[in-house]
Amino acid sequence: MLEVEALTKRFGDVHAVDEVALVVPRGQMLGVIGRSGAGKSTLLRMLNRLSDPSDGRIRFDGVDVTALMGAELRRWRARCAMIFQQFNLVGRLDVITNVLLGRLNGHGLLSSMTANFTAAERADAIRALDRLDMAQTALQRADTLSGGQQQRVAIARAMMQRPDILLADEPIASLDPRNATVVMEALQRINGEDGITVICNLHTLDTARAYCDRVIGMERGRIVFDGPPSQLDEPTVRRIYGVEAAEQLSESVTSTSLSAA
Repeated sequence: MLEVEALTKRFGDVHAVDEVALVVPRGQMLGVIGRSGAGKSTLLRMLNRLSDPSDGRIRFDGVDVTALMGAELRRWRARCAMIFQQFNLVGRLDVITNVLLGRLNGHGLLSSMTANFTAAERADAIRALDRLDMAQTALQRADTLSGGQQQRVAIARAMMQRPDILLADEPIASLDPRNATVVMEALQRINGEDGITVICNLHTLDTARAYCDRVIGMERGRIVFDGPPSQLDEPTVRRIYGVEAAEQLSESVTSTSLSAA
């Protein structure tokens, strides 16, 4: 279980994340929604300890994550894998090597520098790619792939870390609708089949409602909604996104009701 207590991140006088409290059970698919600047990415970066909080605590299964240092912190970052909007692949390397980079945390310094991966690790990488329908691209350069394909390779690389938690920071923001659907279905499948907790920052309500068990809405660094997506009513949506989004939600609900009738 992931527990967040009064988590705060300040940049000067600005509170990017402001006393966020959160409990996430194992195996949940959690969507974090809000406008740009609401604090979504800062929250995920603190969970992974890519950014240190100004105040507050993060605990996982009773361990104080905010106190970890050195090798223990590196192990936490492996257990709490992160997927980024811009993929962060090494374009000149082939796909399978990019996936294998997810195992570097389990190697010593010399082995990491020489990329000396075992046959078992290579087999694991192919299996990870196969789950995402990407095994046929294993020997291609990463920079020859489409955006959606690159994001699936990034997911396979994250899975090579054997994580307990998968953090996805706007994983579909730069993708077309078809590839966005493929990536979200992959994350949902990993969540369901492997029991891995997935916490995903999303811009759109429709995506959160389609794929997430639970949604957190953020506004100016604070949580203003926490519950199932079905409970996102118009006043809450207006507070999270503004008037236009609330009107779109109302139209969506009306269309759904008319179709059902």
